[in-house]
Amino acid sequence: MRNAFLKEEKKFMEGARARWKELKYVGGVVMQFLKGFRELHFIGPCVTVFGSARFKADHPYYELAREVSAEIGKLGFAIMTGGGPGIMEAANRGAQEAGALSVGCNILLPHEQAHNPYLDRFVTMEYFFVRKELLRKYSFAFVVLPGGFGTLDEFFETLTLIQTGKIQRFPIVVMGVGFHKEIIAHVQRMMDEQTISPEDMDLLLFTDSVQEVVAHIRKHAEGSPSIKLEPPRKATWLLGERKLKRA
Repeated sequence: MRNAFLKEEKKFMEGARARWKELKYVGGVVMQFLKGFRELHFIGPCVTVFGSARFKADHPYYELAREVSAEIGKLGFAIMTGGGPGIMEAANRGAQEAGALSVGCNILLPHEQAHNPYLDRFVTMEYFFVRKELLRKYSFAFVVLPGGFGTLDEFFETLTLIQTGKIQRFPIVVMGVGFHKEIIAHVQRMMDEQTISPEDMDLLLFTDSVQEVVAHIRKHAEGSPSIKLEPPRKATWLLGERKLKRA
């Protein structure tokens, strides 16, 4: 909790303040983005895996995240997570076991969120919204496994940005069909009531099949002109940058 940015974020939400205090907050946000850019600029094409920090290694969802991440890693993608325990640890572990780059974009919290031991590189952020933007910036696809409020926030905010044309369309996979059955039913209800359009569902896949996930991501990767599929950028030693290497 000894973090100036965390304290500043709480103060920012209290309403209008002195202009210099608002400028100070903006400066902190800029510094957070620069910190993320310096660490994540060289990871290359990446798939981000979301899910709860609370599942232990003996849980079926942990093993599912580990397996699907390993198979996606074999396609040549780096695997990125929120860097913490649970599903995030499982995904990073699967990436390392498959020889893929394993990256974490962690968040500073007063509880629960220490980085896991299966990371080739990680960066710790203070602002949730900066962290989410970095995860989206470097991702070609998302895999969403069972989680809590944070996982749903990342999932639906990304869907909203795609739907409104604020970001490029890219595949989003939701695994743990039984866990998400009420959400799947609600999405279908929204389609029935025409509050969303059928095309909003084009890149969204609900499945528990690892093979189907891999085929879905491979199909979109092969047909995508996205700049996110270009090779990693080169580090410049004059700027103190470090090329990302496997642990």
